[in-house]
Amino acid sequence: MRRTTFAEVMEGTVRLDGADRPMRLELSADLPGVLRPWGDIEGALSGRVVVPGWADGPASGRLRVAPVAARRIRYTLEFTALDGRRLRLDGWKSATPRHPVRSMTFLPATVTDADGAVVGEARLRFRLRRDLARFLSGFRFPADPARDPMRPRWRGQPGRLEVWYTTLSDPATGTGVWLHHELVAPPDDGPAREHGWAAVFPPGERPVFGRYEGPLARLQGAAGEIAWDLRESGGGDPLYTFPRWAWERELLPAAQIVPKPTASYDGTVRFGDRVLNLEAAPGGTARIYGHGNARRWAWLHADLGDGDVCEIVTAVSTRPGLRHLPPLTFLRLRTGGREIAATLGLRATIGLPSWTVRGRVGGGRRIHVEVTQRRAETVSVDYADPGGAPAVCHNSERADVRIVLTRGGRVERHWRLEGTAHAEVGVR
Repeated sequence: MRRTTFAEVMEGTVRLDGADRPMRLELSADLPGVLRPWGDIEGALSGRVVVPGWADGPASGRLRVAPVAARRIRYTLEFTALDGRRLRLDGWKSATPRHPVRSMTFLPATVTDADGAVVGEARLRFRLRRDLARFLSGFRFPADPARDPMRPRWRGQPGRLEVWYTTLSDPATGTGVWLHHELVAPPDDGPAREHGWAAVFPPGERPVFGRYEGPLARLQGAAGEIAWDLRESGGGDPLYTFPRWAWERELLPAAQIVPKPTASYDGTVRFGDRVLNLEAAPGGTARIYGHGNARRWAWLHADLGDGDVCEIVTAVSTRPGLRHLPPLTFLRLRTGGREIAATLGLRATIGLPSWTVRGRVGGGRRIHVEVTQRRAETVSVDYADPGGAPAVCHNSERADVRIVLTRGGRVERHWRLEGTAHAEVGVR
């Protein structure tokens, strides 16, 4: 299905306790279809609500766009105030032919609490002169459904491995979650097997792990004593960790892509006798497709905040002639709306509990990445290639990472995550 995505900023005031305060909405919309003025379409809405001294945090909800069919564009958002109250914003732009510009840029909204009591009234505007060019340039219309990165790729070929995996971190408790699904097609004409697993990583505890057999259970499913029911919103533009041609044309032994690198998750994860209630948990969904697992590999997904993200895959191939070479590293760093991509000039040292990537990333810059997977918060999982060869991965959704980006010997950017990075090391 074709989609429309765009970002929007609205500013104004909200009246709270008899006084007006400045308010800002920073929103991203993901609509499941092509946006048409005469249409009626509804999709996910995510972003941030900022009211100085009162609210400053993530928000998620829904956006309905029906300017002709219903004469309105409705915004509903749920967010948390600084005092911990769960709040809901509900407003709509009323499209009128007499005042088309004003009606399409003015958003009156009501803020209510969990009991439905009115907390505040907001009056927000989209500022045309300042933000129109950026708003229009941010529109995306993913055109070719056949190139949808979430679409299954296996077409009946023997000897293939296809993987979907979602990882996230609960901002309230620090708990990490890993959902992994595989389709394994043997090298002969035998039937493909689908199976998967899930793991929950409570802080300071051994991970809880479970397996399942059967079709894809990505956002709803169960594995052993773990059950999950999640909703996914946002995600940003796909991140092609490998070159785009490697994913689309399948010219390498395997390739990885992150269709939703900065997604947000709501819902529940049950493990044992505990329930994890997720609200705007940051995470991402990635894909792998190829002929099997590498000889050795390491992987990192680091949500750096404010839409910034770092993805690394470094691996040694099982192919003859390649298995004795140093790890080949693919690094993608998205920061400030720009993307840094590097492969050549990078050197990786794969090991446990720590592994590193360092080297040149272009533009006179160098990068140093150090990942640490705490032994007590790492789970070991055995794999099998399509041909049956075994492998073991050591995964932690509570890893630590330090990333330093320098230019000319001076630090340009520096990030440090403790217990919120997602990482893995695989060995034969």
